[in-house]
Amino acid sequence: MLLFALALEVSATTVPSGIATSTREGVGQVSAVTSPVAAATANPPKIPIEDLARQPDFSQIVISPDGKSVLARINSSGKSRLGIHPLTPDVRTRAVDIPEKNDLLWYRWAGNNRVLMSLGETVVYFGEEAYATRLISLDLTTQRYALVGKKTQGLEGDDLLHVSPDGQTALLSIQKTVYDFPSVFRVNLADSSMKEVVPQRTDVWEWYADKDGVVRVGLDFRPNGWAMVYRKSEGQPFKKVGKADYDDKGASLELLNFARDSDEGFVLSNKDTGRYALYKYNYVTRSLGEKMFESETNDLSGFSTSDDGRTLRSVWYTEERDKVAWFDPKLKAWQAGIDKAFKGNENWIGSRSADDTAMLVWTGNSNDPGRHYLYLPNDRIMALVTPVNDRLKPVDLALTKYVSYPARDGLTVPAYLTLPKGRLEKGLPLIILPHGGPYDVRDTPDYDPEVQLLANRGYAVLQPNFRGSGGYGKSFYEKGEGQWGRAMQDDLDDGMDWLVKQGIADPKRVCMVGSSYGGYAALWGATRNPERYRCAASWAGISDLGRQLKYQLNFAISRRYRKDWRQTVLGQDRFDAKTVSPLYTINSLSVPLLIAHGEDDQTVPFRQSKLYADALAKSGKPYEFLAIPKEGHSFSENANFVKWLSALEAFLAKHNPAD
Repeated sequence: MLLFALALEVSATTVPSGIATSTREGVGQVSAVTSPVAAATANPPKIPIEDLARQPDFSQIVISPDGKSVLARINSSGKSRLGIHPLTPDVRTRAVDIPEKNDLLWYRWAGNNRVLMSLGETVVYFGEEAYATRLISLDLTTQRYALVGKKTQGLEGDDLLHVSPDGQTALLSIQKTVYDFPSVFRVNLADSSMKEVVPQRTDVWEWYADKDGVVRVGLDFRPNGWAMVYRKSEGQPFKKVGKADYDDKGASLELLNFARDSDEGFVLSNKDTGRYALYKYNYVTRSLGEKMFESETNDLSGFSTSDDGRTLRSVWYTEERDKVAWFDPKLKAWQAGIDKAFKGNENWIGSRSADDTAMLVWTGNSNDPGRHYLYLPNDRIMALVTPVNDRLKPVDLALTKYVSYPARDGLTVPAYLTLPKGRLEKGLPLIILPHGGPYDVRDTPDYDPEVQLLANRGYAVLQPNFRGSGGYGKSFYEKGEGQWGRAMQDDLDDGMDWLVKQGIADPKRVCMVGSSYGGYAALWGATRNPERYRCAASWAGISDLGRQLKYQLNFAISRRYRKDWRQTVLGQDRFDAKTVSPLYTINSLSVPLLIAHGEDDQTVPFRQSKLYADALAKSGKPYEFLAIPKEGHSFSENANFVKWLSALEAFLAKHNPAD
């Protein structure tokens, strides 16, 4: 039996060399250390959609500060919930229901007996639909729920700046009303009482605090640049310390970190190369100091420091795959041991207890959904917590590899290619699978059930990280500005041409499939270039770009570069969004479409697909429409994911058969 009562048993577990496994009742024993990446087979069996669509019983697992319990997103009784589970064998998980038409956005511990969670929902905002977030506190001792914030506050209600180590207080930045600028409040989480500690300023839209809970910086993001106010310690007044245009090479700063009682700290900046690297930073002089770490090809994603903010602990980034570099010698050694045991896999030390005596480890690969372990390094114990999907065997799944190809303007486009097992790599039917986002998002070679379904059914799958995708530096991002439906779409078409030139893909058997922005790209590809694609399929795609931007302005804004959406999406020439919206260009469509959408989607409203389906019906265009009640932007229920994958499989078999 596993540590989680809802999880299923597995027949084998692997652990790093030199680490013993617990022999306590309820924890599986290990007889050998082997790599979970199995050898390839020539003809893998047809994998049931129900197995591929199986959602993890537990995901996004976060350990408590004392290492005795975890939070996790769970799938139980057909619903996505928040699970609270003591790490004790045979103890059932407590499931917290999420209110209907609400999204569980994130969650965290506040001490060992309190949970904070962010919920999002669509609300009416000045007569229009808009997306609002709220912060909820759950006291595990009294079972009391409470709103953290004010009922009159603005749309963003979950800007949490700091939580005290004991979980008693928190700093929350909110607008007191929709007409105010954000203030910072210290919240007593026991009774939800609030005290304003930093009043609003008309020159600050976002506040930052240090690890002691002192608000140190305020930033204002405007269409053309940002401005900063700063103070060294609590009680001092804020002073304006600078401003910069976004075009200034030193203007883009991210993930501010402050050393205790010091004007020094760390920051991610792309000043030198256009790629975000880690530097020391002086907040008074607004000057970069020593460069601490960089990737030669990609942006850094984030970093962590000691509690006093003076010492680096880690940085993480993505090149061909996700990577971490540890500065902490103990964690570096532990990571090396785990990597040695799970050779060839991607291995992550994730959430850790406050004293690093307990931590969660995930290991997996593109052909392996992976497993979560509880690692007790001082006791040399690693226990299997839960597999991600124990119905799948790596030997039956296809490996994904990193590739790159030239776009028509000379830009190198990074991508991932998955080829079907047991087939010659020649003249294959092809699926172009663009990611969502689109900005600050990119594909990685992680296990993907859609990719594996398509490869298992005989298709080559290309996942292009088209211009504007996250992680490739400022120049790559800027080449995507104003390129919705234009050069961003060219990159997808150019990926097809490259595979055809390589002899891998059959140009007469190509379809595009995607979700969210990827769904938009699929619909637009079929509309813009029907001569290229035999069909297209969209989950939760956008048909009316202008409508979506009015609904959720930050949907199309890069959070790294803080550009105005008109610049990001429409570019300097401010072209009419209707000219790249499938809803308004139906006359150009001549290939069949599959349109699917969850009726409770609050990221891309269901109306985006419903309006398009109605217009297609009126115009007599070929399409299929799948509406799934009580489903959101991503799949919360196995049965709904099965519906989508089944519809996709049947649609492709009809319009672009692999055999």
